[in-house]
Amino acid sequence: MQRRSSTIKDIARELNISVATVSRALRDTYDVSRETREQVLEVAKKLNYKPNLNALNLVKRHTRNIGVLIPTITNDYFSTVITGIQETANLHGYNLILYLTNDSAEIEERLIAELPFNHIDGLLVCISSQTRIHKYLQELSERGISVVFFDRVIAEAGFSKVMQDDYNGAFMAVEHLLSCGYRKIAHITGPSNLLLTQNRIKGYMSALRQFGIEYSKEVSSGFSRQDGQSDTDRLFSQTADRPDAIFAANDRKAIGAILELRRRGIAVGAEVGVIGFTNDSMGEIISPTLSTIAEPAFKIGQSSCELIINQLVSKSETKSVKEILLPCHLIVRESTLRF
Repeated sequence: MQRRSSTIKDIARELNISVATVSRALRDTYDVSRETREQVLEVAKKLNYKPNLNALNLVKRHTRNIGVLIPTITNDYFSTVITGIQETANLHGYNLILYLTNDSAEIEERLIAELPFNHIDGLLVCISSQTRIHKYLQELSERGISVVFFDRVIAEAGFSKVMQDDYNGAFMAVEHLLSCGYRKIAHITGPSNLLLTQNRIKGYMSALRQFGIEYSKEVSSGFSRQDGQSDTDRLFSQTADRPDAIFAANDRKAIGAILELRRRGIAVGAEVGVIGFTNDSMGEIISPTLSTIAEPAFKIGQSSCELIINQLVSKSETKSVKEILLPCHLIVRESTLRF
């Protein structure tokens, strides 16, 4: 028969004191004498008492759970970010609770409205493409929930954020295309309301200006492969002023662009260059292989988790707000080589 675990009632019975006194002694509160506490600890050791960590955490208003609100985990980028978060959380003794929005503002709104605030200490957030999270920020602050944004972040001040360097990454992509001899570079962007989209457009335009290129075209839509195909179809449906290169907001859109160019019989690289932004593993499988700007996905997850844990363990009432900008790097493959 399995032995029953000892409880604080057993300790109280052994010492002939109240359960409340035992509880206070175990928590080392100011109103219990040193002698009583030592007696309680001695009996607890003798009875092999194991504290109920869940109960203690509730008393201390800590659950050691961190919520993660994220659009998806089905692509390489987000699964790598989650790995970075998970490894850091495990290292510090925290658990993760994932909330998937499927990149839907409606689902995101419902999840935030129904968050079990008594079951999480903090929240890591990567917003949906058409987010309406802004109206919940004040409520999250009032409830004392620490919030850190990562990757897709809000523009508002007062919250810590971890981002890749979208501006310089975009600049690097355009600079690479220009160095390969392309001169009419179009940008198929993500949703225009996202800060990362805005920063990548700024990097794109800045590079064109710096190198004296007057040609610029932008087509804005979502982040999917299908969006990349339809954006490229729009660019090449016109007979005049077609681009000779495409800079895509992410690798999925870039792969969509490659598929559409191939459908039209246009040689990728030789006739039209394509570069993405992410470093998705599909970029090494597609033909031709995809040049890209690699994002530091694991480091983004790691840094955002470290930030929120630092907030949770901080003794200060005022949480320090930090913005971390992580560098990207260029990976050259076949899609930008003019053979």
